[in-house]
Amino acid sequence: MVSSEVFWLTAITVPVLSLLIWMRVRGLEYVIINYRWVLVCFFLLPVSITYDVVFFIRNWIIFNLNSAPKMHDKRVEDIQKQVKQWKEDGCKQPMCTSRPGWQTISPRVGLYKKTMRNIHVNLVDILEVDTKRRVMRVEPLVSMGQITAMLNPLGWTLPVLPELDDLTVGGLIMGVGIETSSHKYGLFQHTCLSYELVLADGSLVKCSKDENPDLFYTAPWSYGTLGLLVAAEIQIIPAKKYVKVDYRPAHTFEDAINTFKEEVNKKADNEFVEGLMYSDKECVIMTANQTDHADSNKINAIGNYWKPWFFKHAETCLKRGAFTEYIPLRHYYHRHTRSIFWELQDIIPFGNNPIFRYLFGWMVPPKVSLMKLTQTKTARRMYEQRHVIQDMLVPMADLSSALKCFDKELKLYPLWLCPFFLPSQPGLVHPDSDQDEMYVDLGAYGTPHREGFHFRETTRRVEEFVRSVHGFQMLYADSYMTREEFRQMFDHSLYDKLREEFKCKKAFPEIYDKICKAARL
Repeated sequence: MVSSEVFWLTAITVPVLSLLIWMRVRGLEYVIINYRWVLVCFFLLPVSITYDVVFFIRNWIIFNLNSAPKMHDKRVEDIQKQVKQWKEDGCKQPMCTSRPGWQTISPRVGLYKKTMRNIHVNLVDILEVDTKRRVMRVEPLVSMGQITAMLNPLGWTLPVLPELDDLTVGGLIMGVGIETSSHKYGLFQHTCLSYELVLADGSLVKCSKDENPDLFYTAPWSYGTLGLLVAAEIQIIPAKKYVKVDYRPAHTFEDAINTFKEEVNKKADNEFVEGLMYSDKECVIMTANQTDHADSNKINAIGNYWKPWFFKHAETCLKRGAFTEYIPLRHYYHRHTRSIFWELQDIIPFGNNPIFRYLFGWMVPPKVSLMKLTQTKTARRMYEQRHVIQDMLVPMADLSSALKCFDKELKLYPLWLCPFFLPSQPGLVHPDSDQDEMYVDLGAYGTPHREGFHFRETTRRVEEFVRSVHGFQMLYADSYMTREEFRQMFDHSLYDKLREEFKCKKAFPEIYDKICKAARL
């Protein structure tokens, strides 16, 4: 009996001690960064797929029973009551939504929620799809995955539909949203027809180009600091079955820039334009158009779980040369979802291996929110210091100098190039002149390889460059700008006027106080 106990004690103790000794030798930081896949594969992936299935069934039932519009009015009334109660309690703390910071797509968790009055905004439903008016009405927490699952089978889609499934309408309006069709339609906000907000006094206000236009133009990018978004009307357009994608390689810096600009300027011929820079010289430019007819030998359902990650598939163009294929529409929209662009390769290094894809690919990707929830302080600090997630928006005319700046400061590839049309309209973000202008989003996601990289100093130099060309930083990411620099980048003139008019000073913090580094963990 004793020998049996000794055996089991030894069998358990030796592996544990060996693991602890190995962790001691390699260092905790090394283990956290290089072996996070253990937690992701054995815990987060199963939980993520369960969450997705349950949420999809729930949304389908609610929409088909048409109960969401009736529930919407009651939920909005509840939000108004909460705001009015805040006033009765003496307006002691600014307000924000109670949605936990870990549930957002941003890599950071907002600390400000702990010191503010939390307002419960549980608005997650598609309210109406009106094909006659070509409009859909949705609540702010509706995700892009919900929208495509609902609209595409009906033969409709959004003009601008950002890639990742978990991006929400509210985040794309109050923050920003972009897609490879943005060179035609603008940012996500430019496809919206109206917003409904609960203001600081508890009143419900609707705004559009013709009704409360100042609020309509200033709400985007305001991060809930003018009011609480409770609904939005968005344009919808007819959808087709496939997207015909043409892949074209570029092997010099000049060829990449020239080809990209040339394709962007063909607005009438290219519904979608996207570029992936794989080095300072090599790039794949993709142009695409919707179609109902496809060559059966060239159909690539890239969204199937066993398929290679899209950015790896596109990279083959550099060796095989130009080619054309047809991707089912919903697969195209969410082509970067499975690999979270290319972020997943740093979390699951073997994730694109065919064996892993066939056995476990159906559970990918893990929910970003769950990864944040399970991230330790040490892991968060390590990722902040060694990892970059940034989207910088610069004028197309400055694309060449912007790419050189990114290479000099980060040396991080792939880089995502997404063009967008920026109209000259009032609000926080508009061209420097009174003329419409073409911009491009440079998306940098991953571990920089530039010697001397320092997360704060490097980011500040990039921010300085972006300000110098009258560009903008997407505010979901880390920002190290001072308040004065932030106001230099974003036009606060109309925003400040509305803050005063709607008595927001006590009700909501300023944008900077929600997005600056001090406000985020």
